[in-house]
Amino acid sequence: MTGLATREAIKARQDEVQRRGRGLGWMSLGLGVAQLAASDTVRRISGVDDSPTSRAVVPLVGARELIHAAGLLTNRRKSMWVWTRVAGDAMDLASLGLAIAHRGGRRRRRLLVVTGAIVGITVVDLLTAVQATRAKEVGAVRGSRRGGPMELTATTTIRKPPPKVYAFWRDLDNLPTFMAHLEKIRSTGNRTSHWSASAPFGTNVEWDAEIVDDTPGEKIAWRSTGNADVPNAGTVRFVPAPDGLSTEVHVVLSYDIPGGAIGKAVARYFGEEPHQQLDDDLRRLKQVLETGEVVRSDGAPWGKRARKEFPQRPAQPLSDAEFAKGAQA
Repeated sequence: MTGLATREAIKARQDEVQRRGRGLGWMSLGLGVAQLAASDTVRRISGVDDSPTSRAVVPLVGARELIHAAGLLTNRRKSMWVWTRVAGDAMDLASLGLAIAHRGGRRRRRLLVVTGAIVGITVVDLLTAVQATRAKEVGAVRGSRRGGPMELTATTTIRKPPPKVYAFWRDLDNLPTFMAHLEKIRSTGNRTSHWSASAPFGTNVEWDAEIVDDTPGEKIAWRSTGNADVPNAGTVRFVPAPDGLSTEVHVVLSYDIPGGAIGKAVARYFGEEPHQQLDDDLRRLKQVLETGEVVRSDGAPWGKRARKEFPQRPAQPLSDAEFAKGAQA
């Protein structure tokens, strides 16, 4: 309930910002039209001199207001356009301040009244701009934390018949032998299990899963259950290859990376990009079934045991010191 209330409060705040932004847009539209269509009247009411400078400046300010109106009334990203209004208000106040300093009598009083009105508008513009910026930042942070489902697909061909490849995958104890980030899978029932996997920065994630479709020799589908650290689902199909001897393994995975977009960027930075992970896992599955083991390079002889497999360095063998350090891991 607390999370729902928070989301509703944030949405209400964002809706209020949108409404206020539209109101400022209509205000800009009215001011812009007035300053362009009746610039003489605007100058007279505001106490501005009838000079060549004022006759040029007032229409320019009107055009600026129309640009603000277009942005505020047609674009949902209000923060940028409201900040442009704040900048315009600052320019107007500076100009009015100079005019007041050089005016007296009735013109000065009119300028003071106009300046007071502009100060009030500036306060509203500034408040709206700050709220719009905060609403945007909150939405971005919540979006990055919430993340979203990512679908991954990968395919490999293994020179073994479908029943054998299916049987190897169906024995869940085999999965950690080729899925690099899986630590352990513990069966809790005929179709249920508990999974533990490594994550960026040395953290672990765990979840319960159930098999929802199991067609021997053809297909296995599963999904996470309960309050999983990483909600996920997947399907693997075992299709006879055209040569009549091999199996095409087609995998589709869907899951949320912790941290959403930020988590994806961090994982990619550290060489743990999800699409590459899946491709590497299927490459190791092919090696295990065809050769009986995952082929290691000279640059990563311990493989998954010490999490040295990312990245491998086949053209750069380890030094004696590195080899000794890894052997102790």
